[in-house]
Amino acid sequence: MRLQYVVSNQTNPYWNVAVENYLLSRRDADVVTMYLWKNRRTVVIGQNQNPFSECNVEALLADGGYVMRRTTGGGAVYHDDGNINFSFVTPPDLYSQERHFDVIGRALQHYGLQSEVSGRNDLLCQGRKFSGNAFSKGRYMRLHHGTILIAGNMHDLERYLRVKPAKLQKHGVASVRSRVVNLSELAEVTSLNIVEPLIEAFGSVYGQQPVQVGFDEMMKTDDVRKLYDKYSSDEWLYGRWRNFTAQRSAQFDWGGVEVALTVDESRGVITDVQIASDALDLTALDEARRLLAGASIHYAPQSDNAILQDIFSMVYS
Repeated sequence: MRLQYVVSNQTNPYWNVAVENYLLSRRDADVVTMYLWKNRRTVVIGQNQNPFSECNVEALLADGGYVMRRTTGGGAVYHDDGNINFSFVTPPDLYSQERHFDVIGRALQHYGLQSEVSGRNDLLCQGRKFSGNAFSKGRYMRLHHGTILIAGNMHDLERYLRVKPAKLQKHGVASVRSRVVNLSELAEVTSLNIVEPLIEAFGSVYGQQPVQVGFDEMMKTDDVRKLYDKYSSDEWLYGRWRNFTAQRSAQFDWGGVEVALTVDESRGVITDVQIASDALDLTALDEARRLLAGASIHYAPQSDNAILQDIFSMVYS
């Protein structure tokens, strides 16, 4: 096993996500990579989310910000350069969420802070969330990435993110602010001085010294440039969410869901489907799209999958 780390020198989210997916697409059977990066004024949405429902797109773009769609599921988060993001890219047999979380935890111990894992994808410090995480499988490698809130602008977070009241009620809180914490409120930590503790913790957890790989060299490759073009494209970011005939939304135990339909009323069929959700089960959402596209607007498809049945009941109610 070999360890390597990459530190981005860009705050443009499309370069950062392009390099991340370049790392994920490579076949490195014995290499574990930690990638550290920061985005400037960016709302990051999950692969299956409606950008116009999750954030104030008009205000964000007018302020020089970015919408970025990641390749993993889960909900929308806000990035700015007061925070830092991490990605662990590993071959399947070396993948360990426990080790990844341990790296973050050991880095925080440098500041006298203790972290704990909440559920499958959140990290807490003193009972408040400072990191949300998401996961993905590539053809050869696996990905675990997340954000560490350090000195994020909470006013901008609340200005740009649109959090649905039903989601806030589910968590039993009155606002976004009460659910999260900037680590800089708890210790002398910044998005700059945490880099070395993260690198040291990475080596400590895996028992060897990691080697740095240059970010600039990756940016110059044709593969990364093509990925940049893809992830910055209007089609990837917004898709068909600008125009639809009908819309339905609901909150379930497994997550929130929003369905936008284009309906040919003369034939009584659904001609196009967009499904937005913060659910982590991407397979079920893809199956729902497949079953709904071309289906009658009068009769719901059948499925034994509980998530699919929730979606169908919402669409046909």
